[in-house]
Amino acid sequence: MNTPSSPVSLGYYTHHAEAYAQATRAVDMTPLYARFLPHVRAGGLILDAGCGSGRDALAFLQRGYAVEAFDASPEFAQLASQHAGIPVKVMRFQDLDDTARFDAIWACASLLHVPAREQPDVWRKLWQTLKTGGVVYASYKLGQAERVDESGRAFTDANQDRLSEWLNPLQGIVRVETWLTTDQRPGQTQTWLNALVHRHLVER
Repeated sequence: MNTPSSPVSLGYYTHHAEAYAQATRAVDMTPLYARFLPHVRAGGLILDAGCGSGRDALAFLQRGYAVEAFDASPEFAQLASQHAGIPVKVMRFQDLDDTARFDAIWACASLLHVPAREQPDVWRKLWQTLKTGGVVYASYKLGQAERVDESGRAFTDANQDRLSEWLNPLQGIVRVETWLTTDQRPGQTQTWLNALVHRHLVER
């Protein structure tokens, strides 16, 4: 769920990984799965990019999909591996170097820790790991700022215009779906921008 790219965010998750995992594992993600999974072939390979607690990786495995996962936080990677029962790499989005391996990519509340200046290149790296006909799900806190919150975590917020700028260089996008949701954690009122980015089945 979270792939901190900045030392500021990594420091926070080093000390709060267990508590954060416990707080997020019970969140009902079924509505988001219902938007994402119909676009993934049965038994397809999903990359959980910035997997956090391993909640979503486990959910996809239980639904019959193959899953690989990574997180920049060693603490999260260990917790996610234990929770989902699969190896979880310790790496950042910036370290991706696969080519056309995945049927789908799930980047839930993780790209938001990547600095704005690095977003286009990170999206390019995600895109090159995705098979033709695949889909990427991503979510950001709604806004247009870079900021550090009261807990010391660095965030890059996004709206539709900002996301479009980051996606514009990518070749083979057939459509982009976006919609807004409200944070489902108790006591949270944050609005989230959700996106599904679909790739052409045959590149032009």
